[in-house]
Amino acid sequence: MAKTMQLLTARCGKIRPDSVADYLASGGFSALKKAMDMAPMDIINEVIDAKLLGRGGASYPAGKKWKQLYEIEGSPKYIVCNADEGEPGTFKDKVLLEKDPLSIIEGMAIAGYVFDSHDGYIYIRGEYREIQKLFQAAIDNAVKAHYLGENIMGSNFSFRVHIVSGAGAYICGENSGLLNSIEAKTGRPRVKPPHLAEVGLYSMPTLVNNVESFASVPQIINMGGKAFQELGVEDSGGTKLICLSGNVVRRGTFEVPIGGVTLRDIIFDPEFGGGIPDGKELKCYHLGGQSGPIGFPEQLDTRYDHTSLKKQGLSIGSGAVVVLDETVCIIDYLKKVSEFFIHESCGKCVPCREGTKRMLEILERIVDGKGEMSDLDELEELAYMVQSMALCGLGKSAALPVMSTLKVFHDEYVEHVVEKKC
Repeated sequence: MAKTMQLLTARCGKIRPDSVADYLASGGFSALKKAMDMAPMDIINEVIDAKLLGRGGASYPAGKKWKQLYEIEGSPKYIVCNADEGEPGTFKDKVLLEKDPLSIIEGMAIAGYVFDSHDGYIYIRGEYREIQKLFQAAIDNAVKAHYLGENIMGSNFSFRVHIVSGAGAYICGENSGLLNSIEAKTGRPRVKPPHLAEVGLYSMPTLVNNVESFASVPQIINMGGKAFQELGVEDSGGTKLICLSGNVVRRGTFEVPIGGVTLRDIIFDPEFGGGIPDGKELKCYHLGGQSGPIGFPEQLDTRYDHTSLKKQGLSIGSGAVVVLDETVCIIDYLKKVSEFFIHESCGKCVPCREGTKRMLEILERIVDGKGEMSDLDELEELAYMVQSMALCGLGKSAALPVMSTLKVFHDEYVEHVVEKKC
């Protein structure tokens, strides 16, 4: 029995991405038509029943976020899609953006109808230049066909989608930093509260969801929230796009029912990664992107769902799975990860701006054969400080890879310090 599933990716590679005719022929915009005959709160209840957890990394319940925004007074309300996707090892949103953009547009339009919003913004990663052109073509064609723009399908509902090109900074993937960037401000995270649902884009109530989250909304409306939930597990419904890379035979994006596979399946099953090349052994795997925790062979039989992974100190995050084989030096790997976070730190808070630099200095000493045993205690203390005191979620997660490996690979750290070599 196949372990992969095609729900969000059912059209990918089978239709012309910007063609409204092809999208309609495959069931497109049926959810928008259905939603516009529903009461806004009924739509929100379907999203709540679906148990859709945000697909951008934080896994916040989408239904709860929608209900919170609905209950907040203030107009206009804005709909924002986070398509920045700057997390290393993550490329699942790219699949939907370039192969089924109209599903994202339909999800945003449904949200626009729920909140009586007339403007939506999609913030697409600056490196995705060709995708931005394709997405604009999809928007233009949807407007011509009256599924977007003024008086959608002859109704009194109007909704426009605007593309904003990403600023080329990892920190703009953080929702409040993203809103600052849309406003042409420096892409730095805001202090919260107030939350974005209250004071968001242009200081107005705002909904921010990920590409994969918006693409899930038409599925939820068409099949019903409960049916969507039953594809997954009790507290997390639907499917998840996984982006698999690193030392595996098969790399790529796979869609799976949440809780329907284990980490072992993802890495070793021929339907997914197909195992480690050249007969080498698995050393570890990095989950959720470079800002996620690192998993180990003894955790391979963990089900791929939010609760099961959390019990193991792991997380789904953005959906990335980067596999490392036995030849990889974990300290050298973490050095590269730290270099990335230092380069991408916005510099707003001291724990992230300075703490990551000090961590890198220690890792460089160890790699250069100049490390001391006291460095290991200092590294652990710094990692805890950054994790607990950084201003935003991206800063807090910068230390997770180090914290994950200090215990499990402690002997490797010690060996490098004692033998003065990497």
